[in-house]
Amino acid sequence: MVSLRFEEYTTDEQLTALAELADVIWHEFFPDIISDGQIDYMVEKFQSFEAMKRQIAEQGYHYFAVVMDEVPVGYYAVAKQKDGSLLLSKLYLRADMRRKGLSSMMFREIRRYARREGTQLIWLTVNRNNTHAIEVYKHLGMRLLREEKFDIGNGYFMDDQIYGIMV
Repeated sequence: MVSLRFEEYTTDEQLTALAELADVIWHEFFPDIISDGQIDYMVEKFQSFEAMKRQIAEQGYHYFAVVMDEVPVGYYAVAKQKDGSLLLSKLYLRADMRRKGLSSMMFREIRRYARREGTQLIWLTVNRNNTHAIEVYKHLGMRLLREEKFDIGNGYFMDDQIYGIMV
């Protein structure tokens, strides 16, 4: 029998493991959407151990691992915003774990978390060319709220759509 749990990761050792997992996931998923240079830049800027520590300390992020049989196979991060909404900042699974219903299970956990935090809206940003993720978010009941382009430095931009769902 497979054991599956969602565990908040807070220690340096846990966050190091998530950063390593993020590097693997980003390099297996994003090459068809953004350049290798931008992948490396974004992993370092947003998904590295140092970035995760900074997001937790300065922006109130909470990182959760999807742990299957004691091995992290994915993760998500959330941060309550000043307006009371919940930013779903990260939602990633290893390639071999996709299309198994785990995204739906992750999203149920995120909705439970949002209700416990008293938030009304969960929202996220997604690259407009990430059609697979967009279809997953639509399947989960999320709706397009707006589109934005963010300058993330080093000559790179995030050309995103913002999706949301009421809790």
